Amino acid sequence: MFTHATNVRVRYGETDQMGFVYYGAYALYYEVGRVEAIRSLGITYRQLEDEGIIMPVVRLTSKYVQPARYDDLLDITSVIREMPDRLISFHVTIKNQADQLINRAEVVLCFRNMHTGQLIRTPSIIQQRLANYFD
Repeated sequence: MFTHATNVRVRYGETDQMGFVYYGAYALYYEVGRVEAIRSLGITYRQLEDEGIIMPVVRLTSKYVQPARYDDLLDITSVIREMPDRLISFHVTIKNQADQLINRAEVVLCFRNMHTGQLIRTPSIIQQRLANYFD
């Protein structure tokens, strides 16, 4: 199992009239979490795109537990529970600075050839970098 955590501070523009983080902002938090998780493996999305690989989201499920508010420091933990084959699943938890669960989600992405749109297997560089976490 691979786990990575990163922090994001809630910006004013991410909140709604009630002072809560707008529900649509959570998808951006999930993206920050997974981009930084991939980066921690020594791989960047830019690298993958330069190699003609894109990773579109195919499914997103989200559970809102309690609201996050302006200026909260959020801990975004992204977990890959199994070695990806054609799909990669990120299980995400978001907690506030008081360690209270705010949100949980699963974001599933596939790998596609940027030029043909064809579904492809997980790139070998990702499999190699994740291998130690799944032995």
